[in-house]
Amino acid sequence: MEIILALSIGALTSSGIWLLLRSRTYQVLIGLSLLSYAVNLFIFSMGRVQSAAPPLLKPGVPADLAHYADPVPQALVLTAIVITFAMTALFLVVLLAARGLTRTDHVDGRRSGT
Repeated sequence: MEIILALSIGALTSSGIWLLLRSRTYQVLIGLSLLSYAVNLFIFSMGRVQSAAPPLLKPGVPADLAHYADPVPQALVLTAIVITFAMTALFLVVLLAARGLTRTDHVDGRRSGT
């Protein structure tokens, strides 16, 4: 399970960085989204991958980390998802405004032939 998780984080990170280096603004937006998904998955995996482990203390179960899931990474990922959604919406508005002003969707503002 950990190998699949590490490979998926690596694939998302490498795809996101590759798309960030492209010249079109929509590809940069998708690259930022993929990179944020990779970071969210990495933060989520820091809470130890465990199935059927409650995040809250239960009576009769020892209060050590071996019996519980860590709720802090889950809260951080939830907050990061909301911030990523707001960042994507803002970036999309800026993308559309820049495209209307420059008549191109290239990051540097130049047309493809010049």
